[in-house]
Amino acid sequence: MKSTVYFIDLRAKYTESFTDKLEKLLLRTGLETVVKKRDLVAIKLHFGERGNTAFIRPVFIRRIVDAVIKAGGNPFLTDANTLYAGTRSNAVSHLQTGIENGFAYSVAGAPLVIADGLRGKSETRVTINQSRFSYVYIGSEIVNADALISVAHFKCHELSGFGGTIKNLGMGCASRKGKMAQHSTLSPRVKRKKCIGCGACTTHCDHQAIALIDVDDKKKARINPDKCVGCGECILVCPQGAVNVQWQRDVPVFMENMVEYTLGVLKGKKGKTLFLNFITDVSPACDCYPYNDAPIVRDIGVVASTDPVAVDQAAADRVNAEAALPGCCLTGDTEPGVDKFKAVFPKIDWSWQLDYAERLKLGRRDYDLVHV
Repeated sequence: MKSTVYFIDLRAKYTESFTDKLEKLLLRTGLETVVKKRDLVAIKLHFGERGNTAFIRPVFIRRIVDAVIKAGGNPFLTDANTLYAGTRSNAVSHLQTGIENGFAYSVAGAPLVIADGLRGKSETRVTINQSRFSYVYIGSEIVNADALISVAHFKCHELSGFGGTIKNLGMGCASRKGKMAQHSTLSPRVKRKKCIGCGACTTHCDHQAIALIDVDDKKKARINPDKCVGCGECILVCPQGAVNVQWQRDVPVFMENMVEYTLGVLKGKKGKTLFLNFITDVSPACDCYPYNDAPIVRDIGVVASTDPVAVDQAAADRVNAEAALPGCCLTGDTEPGVDKFKAVFPKIDWSWQLDYAERLKLGRRDYDLVHV
C-alpha cells in the first residue's frame, strides 16, 4: 500500500494567497487529527545559521502556527543546539540567531524553545533497541511535547545527499551527546597548537575527562577517552576553538545512525506527527553554514505527509524532475530527470537513508502525490 503525499505549488492569485494554500495543505494532511485541544505542539525547524538566508521564511511559519492555534494546540518553535561551535551552539546565541533571522514572537506568533537546554545537555534517553543504538539521546522538550510538526527546508547535504524530514528529526532533535554519537565513536580531539592551557574545558567537564598536562613547558588540555562520555561541551566552551569533533563515520553508517535517531524522536508519538518539506531555495549545502550558494533548481512548492519517508522521497523526486538553474554550482548533469544531489555530491548515495528507514518501518518510499 502506498503512502499519500500532498503537494502545493507556489502559484497564487488574488482570491488565494500561497499562505492560504499552506493552511489548506495542513488541513488536508490531517492537522486537526494530529493536534488536539491544549496539546503542546513542537514545530521543529531550522532557524538558520547567522549569515545564511536559505531557511524557511518566518511569515510561512506564522501561518503554520496560526493553524495549530486554530486547531486548539499551544505551539512553540524549537530546534536543538549544534555540535559545532557556531552561532547556534548554546541556547543564548541560538535564540539570538533565531530572532535576528526573523523568528521573533512578534513575527512567528509562537515562543522559541531550545529543545536541549542551555548547553545541549537537557536530554532524554529513549530506548529503541536497534542494530546501531540500543538507546538514543533526544532533546527533552521534543520528547515532552504532545505533538510534533516537522517543517524542514529541503536542500543538499554533504553527508546525507539531501537534508529533509529525516535529517530535521534524527540529527536536528538530538542533544549534543546524540549528535556526537551519530557522527563519531571517538572522543573530541584537542589541537595542541591552538590550545593555550586556559582550563575552561577542564572546569566545564562534569566527568573529569580533561586534564592539563605539560607539553614543551606549556600547559595543554588532554582528553581521557576512557572517561569521556561524548557530550561535546568542551567543543562549545573552548575560547580558542581548539577542541574539535573527530568526523570519522562512514556515510552509510552515519545515515543509519540518523534514521535510528529519527525512530527515537517519533517513539510514543503515533498519530501525533506531521511532516512538511519546503522545496524552496534548494541550496547545495546545509543551512548550518554561515552563507548559502545559489539554489540549484527553481522554487517548487511544499510537500506534506504523515509518512516521513514518503515525504522525503517525494521532495527528492520533485527536485530531480527539474532542470538545474543557470548560474548555480552545477556545470553538468543539469537536465530534468538527472539526480541533482549526486551531481553535487557524487560519492553520496542519498537513497541509503530511505531504504534503511523503510526497513525500520518508519514509512514507505512508494507514494501517491495529491495536488491540493
